[in-house]
Amino acid sequence: MVNKILPYNPKLKSLARELSKNSTLGEVLLWKEIQKKKLGVEFHRQILIKNYIVDFFCHELLLAIEVDGNSHDSESVILLDQKRQKEIEELGVQFIRIDDLDIKKDLDGVLQYLQSIVNKLKP
Repeated sequence: MVNKILPYNPKLKSLARELSKNSTLGEVLLWKEIQKKKLGVEFHRQILIKNYIVDFFCHELLLAIEVDGNSHDSESVILLDQKRQKEIEELGVQFIRIDDLDIKKDLDGVLQYLQSIVNKLKP
Protein backbone atom coordinates (compact mmCIF):
# COMPACT_ATOMS: atom_id res chain seq x y z
CA MET A 1 0.00 0.00 0.00
CA VAL A 2 1.39 3.40 -0.99
CA ASN A 3 1.57 5.93 1.82
CA LYS A 4 -0.84 8.82 1.38
CA ILE A 5 0.89 12.21 1.41
CA LEU A 6 -0.80 14.45 3.95
CA PRO A 7 -0.64 18.23 3.79
CA TYR A 8 1.61 19.90 6.36
CA ASN A 9 3.10 23.24 7.27
CA PRO A 10 6.90 23.05 6.70
CA LYS A 11 7.38 26.01 9.07
CA LEU A 12 6.64 23.61 11.95
CA LYS A 13 9.65 21.34 11.29
CA SER A 14 11.92 23.00 13.83
CA LEU A 15 9.19 22.91 16.48
CA ALA A 16 8.66 19.19 15.80
CA ARG A 17 12.38 18.60 16.34
CA GLU A 18 12.23 20.49 19.64
CA LEU A 19 9.21 18.51 20.80
CA SER A 20 11.03 15.30 19.96
CA LYS A 21 14.03 16.37 22.04
CA ASN A 22 11.83 17.40 24.97
CA SER A 23 9.41 14.47 25.13
CA THR A 24 7.40 13.70 28.24
CA LEU A 25 8.12 10.55 30.22
CA GLY A 26 4.93 8.94 28.86
CA GLU A 27 6.00 9.70 25.27
CA VAL A 28 9.47 8.25 25.87
CA LEU A 29 8.09 5.08 27.48
CA LEU A 30 5.59 4.54 24.67
CA TRP A 31 8.13 5.29 21.94
CA LYS A 32 10.51 2.63 23.30
CA GLU A 33 7.71 0.10 22.87
CA ILE A 34 6.37 1.06 19.44
CA GLN A 35 9.52 1.98 17.52
CA LYS A 36 11.21 -0.40 15.08
CA LYS A 37 7.93 -2.05 14.01
CA LYS A 38 7.38 -3.65 17.42
CA LEU A 39 3.61 -3.55 16.78
CA GLY A 40 4.07 -4.84 13.22
CA VAL A 41 3.94 -1.40 11.59
CA GLU A 42 6.30 1.57 11.52
CA PHE A 43 5.59 4.62 13.66
CA HIS A 44 7.33 7.99 13.47
CA ARG A 45 7.55 10.69 16.13
CA GLN A 46 6.36 14.31 15.99
CA ILE A 47 4.81 14.20 12.53
CA LEU A 48 3.44 17.29 10.81
CA ILE A 49 -0.15 17.12 9.59
CA LYS A 50 -1.81 20.31 8.34
CA ASN A 51 -0.88 23.00 10.91
CA TYR A 52 -0.39 20.48 13.70
CA ILE A 53 2.16 18.06 15.11
CA VAL A 54 1.04 14.62 16.27
CA ASP A 55 3.09 12.65 18.80
CA PHE A 56 3.23 9.38 16.83
CA PHE A 57 2.05 8.48 13.35
CA CYS A 58 1.86 5.34 11.22
CA HIS A 59 1.71 6.27 7.53
CA GLU A 60 0.75 2.75 6.46
CA LEU A 61 -2.41 2.76 8.59
CA LEU A 62 -3.06 6.52 8.70
CA LEU A 63 -3.03 6.18 12.49
CA ALA A 64 -2.16 9.06 14.82
CA ILE A 65 -1.46 8.60 18.51
CA GLU A 66 -1.56 11.54 20.90
CA VAL A 67 -0.31 11.28 24.47
CA ASP A 68 -2.33 13.63 26.65
CA GLY A 69 -0.83 14.84 29.91
CA ASN A 70 -2.34 17.18 32.47
CA SER A 71 -1.75 20.16 30.16
CA HIS A 72 -4.73 18.83 28.15
CA ASP A 73 -7.16 19.10 31.09
CA SER A 74 -8.33 22.70 30.76
CA GLU A 75 -11.56 23.49 28.92
CA SER A 76 -9.84 25.70 26.34
CA VAL A 77 -7.20 23.08 25.52
CA ILE A 78 -9.86 20.35 25.29
CA LEU A 79 -11.74 22.44 22.71
CA LEU A 80 -8.56 23.07 20.70
CA ASP A 81 -7.70 19.36 20.84
CA GLN A 82 -11.17 18.46 19.54
CA LYS A 83 -10.87 20.95 16.66
CA ARG A 84 -7.40 19.67 15.79
CA GLN A 85 -8.49 16.03 15.93
CA LYS A 86 -11.52 16.71 13.73
CA GLU A 87 -9.40 18.44 11.07
CA ILE A 88 -6.91 15.58 11.02
CA GLU A 89 -9.63 12.91 10.92
CA GLU A 90 -11.15 14.66 7.89
CA LEU A 91 -8.00 13.57 6.04
CA GLY A 92 -8.87 9.92 6.73
CA VAL A 93 -6.60 9.58 9.75
CA GLN A 94 -7.70 7.43 12.69
CA PHE A 95 -6.91 9.31 15.89
CA ILE A 96 -6.16 7.69 19.26
CA ARG A 97 -5.70 9.60 22.50
CA ILE A 98 -3.86 7.96 25.36
CA ASP A 99 -3.55 9.47 28.81
CA ASP A 100 0.03 9.97 29.93
CA LEU A 101 -0.85 8.50 33.33
CA ASP A 102 -2.19 5.29 31.71
CA ILE A 103 1.17 4.79 30.00
CA LYS A 104 3.01 5.22 33.30
CA LYS A 105 0.65 2.99 35.30
CA ASP A 106 -0.35 0.31 32.76
CA LEU A 107 2.01 0.28 29.80
CA ASP A 108 1.22 -3.36 29.03
CA GLY A 109 -2.50 -2.58 28.85
CA VAL A 110 -1.86 0.39 26.57
CA LEU A 111 0.29 -1.77 24.28
CA GLN A 112 -2.39 -4.47 24.11
CA TYR A 113 -4.96 -1.82 23.21
CA LEU A 114 -2.70 -0.37 20.49
CA GLN A 115 -1.92 -3.83 19.12
CA SER A 116 -5.65 -4.55 18.83
CA ILE A 117 -6.15 -1.28 16.89
CA VAL A 118 -3.21 -2.07 14.58
CA ASN A 119 -4.55 -5.58 13.97
CA LYS A 120 -7.97 -4.19 12.99
CA LEU A 121 -6.51 -1.58 10.64
CA LYS A 122 -3.75 -3.65 9.06
CA PRO A 123 -4.69 -5.00 5.62
